[in-house]
Amino acid sequence: MLQSWRWYGPSDPVTLDHVKQAGATGVVSALHHLYNYQRWSLDEISSYKAKINDAGLRWDVCESIPIPTCLKTGVGPVEEAMDVWLGNLSNLGRAGVPVVCFNFMPVLDWTRTNLRWKAPAGGLALRFDVVEMACYDVHILKREGAEHDYDDAVCEAAAKMDHSLDEQERLVLETNLIAGLPGGEGRYTRETLRQELLAYADIDAGRLRHNLLRLLDEAVKVAEKVELKLVIHPDDPPHSLFGLPRVVSSQDDLRAIFDAVPSENNGMVLCTGSFGVRSDFDPVAMVEQFGSRIHFAHLRNVKREPNGSFFESDHLDGSVNMVAAVSALLKEEERRRCAGEPFPEIAMRPDHGHLLIDDIEKQKINPGYSCIGRLKGLAELRGIMQALQHPTVDVSRLAC
Repeated sequence: MLQSWRWYGPSDPVTLDHVKQAGATGVVSALHHLYNYQRWSLDEISSYKAKINDAGLRWDVCESIPIPTCLKTGVGPVEEAMDVWLGNLSNLGRAGVPVVCFNFMPVLDWTRTNLRWKAPAGGLALRFDVVEMACYDVHILKREGAEHDYDDAVCEAAAKMDHSLDEQERLVLETNLIAGLPGGEGRYTRETLRQELLAYADIDAGRLRHNLLRLLDEAVKVAEKVELKLVIHPDDPPHSLFGLPRVVSSQDDLRAIFDAVPSENNGMVLCTGSFGVRSDFDPVAMVEQFGSRIHFAHLRNVKREPNGSFFESDHLDGSVNMVAAVSALLKEEERRRCAGEPFPEIAMRPDHGHLLIDDIEKQKINPGYSCIGRLKGLAELRGIMQALQHPTVDVSRLAC
């Protein structure tokens, strides 16, 4: 697999030189300085790519081109927004960026309630706590009908939490949930979040999926023309938040997307962390079913809890069998080689990582994207790959 690293541009505290020192050969990035639904010119993209190349790295994946609300709701300046989005997609392909990753989560991108939860080994992890989520949704945001979206035990625990939190704790919880995480597309105040939720008042799962497929119908035409793979990221977490529909949460959702838009340029990200929140997630089965569509992988692990909460665990110590996941991806690459496909390798990146050692005290850290935690994760994942591909290992399962 192509070993890549998420980089947020020149302002990222983890520099391109650090990326090289980590042993990654590629970068996953976007024009983050033009992230408010602006046009990305071919010159701007080419200049950004040149910075990466000059550092001795490749731009493996663009993650991502933000999608404005109107394309998700189908209300507002849809045609104008579609033109900008498709133009940016085309220019990325023309500049030689081979893969573009995007998501279709309404209002909030990936979401956590705690960004500095103390993990068993002492590092600080990202965590999604369903009681904290319910506490904010029901008692702080006071979304109408929110209490009906949680079971009785969670609602009772959330009410107790509401009485125990002081104002600073409430502010931290709110900031974690709605002020925006790295790569996210929305940063809200309590009031602007309420307004954004109202925009989805009449949007159910069927309508949201319809709008996604409308975008994909046009996007794959562009992707085919510029020889680019378009990959959708699953919902994170893979269930409704704030009563909003989510339509990329399961294998059934993926099958519906691929059946409706069958082009091979319409692909997916295998995010073992997002799908890993689901108790029915089987990475091997997913690769076997959708292998030809997987052009990018986020490799991270989560530890599931019985009530639906989870935290981001060490890469090799969670609810997802990471060895099986990596083995399945290597097998898919070998299948592509045997079939004579021109680009058999799948770009991967060590997604997220704990805050460790002196990173804990640093003032400028992108939550989930500290250097040392991802360095540890990449080293562990590289070890799996090296072991599975070593000549002394029985690789018959990888044969044509």
